[in-house]
Amino acid sequence: MFRKILVANDGSEGAKKALHAAIDMAKRYETELHEISIEEHLPHYAATVGEVVEAKQEAADYYRKVTKEAEAAALAGGIRLTSHVVPGHEVETIVRFAKEHGFDLLVVGFMGHSRVFERIWGGTSQNLARLSPCSVLVVK
Repeated sequence: MFRKILVANDGSEGAKKALHAAIDMAKRYETELHEISIEEHLPHYAATVGEVVEAKQEAADYYRKVTKEAEAAALAGGIRLTSHVVPGHEVETIVRFAKEHGFDLLVVGFMGHSRVFERIWGGTSQNLARLSPCSVLVVK
C-alpha cells in the first residue's frame, strides 16, 4: 500500500508516538522509512554573534540526540531509518520535502512542543493534514 513513509519528528512525546506507529507500518508494508526534523530559524535579533553561534550549536545538539534516538528505535524494530534535519518553517518545509521526494504517507504526532491549545487539534498537524501532497496519519 505504501512505498515511502515520512515521519515528522520534533522530539516531543507526540512525535515519539508517531515514530513508533511509522516503524510498525514500515515493517508491516516492508517500505522505506524516513524522518524529518525541522530546525526553525535562529533568533532574528541577537546582541552578539556568540548568541547566534550558541543557538545554532544547541539546535544541532538537540537534533543529533533526536535523530540518534529515532534511529535506535527503528533499528530495535528491525527497520532502517533515514534521517533528515532541514532548516525552515515546519509546515512549509515538510510539505515541500514530502512532495519533492515522493512520499506516500506522512506520519505526524497530534501534539508537538506547543501546548497552547491542549484540548484542540494542534495547528501544525492540522496544517500538515490539509496541505500535504500525500496521505497523512495523525497519531494521538
